[in-house]
Amino acid sequence: WSSVGAVVGATWPRQLAELREAMPNTPFLVPGYGAQGGAAQDVLPAFDADGLGAIVNSSRGIIYAYDREGYADRFGPDEYDLAAAAAAEEMRLAINEALVGR
Repeated sequence: WSSVGAVVGATWPRQLAELREAMPNTPFLVPGYGAQGGAAQDVLPAFDADGLGAIVNSSRGIIYAYDREGYADRFGPDEYDLAAAAAAEEMRLAINEALVGR
């Protein structure tokens, strides 16, 4: 892997694919998953054929999970840490499932 990385948003899957092709050995930081609209299918082009090469970031989607639909009914503000852990695990599973299915 290169010692130089690239930051490419999850909401730009076409550009992710183009940049991955142009920079096959460059690690990508991929912000924009979750609250900004990026989904598991959107980040797939950031990964190489072995499912490596990308770090997907979701700040608001994880930090404020306790206040989101699907989490607010299970976790309150006092359990933000549990909601964040659940949201991070859901994100990990969604990305891994998408990678296996491609």
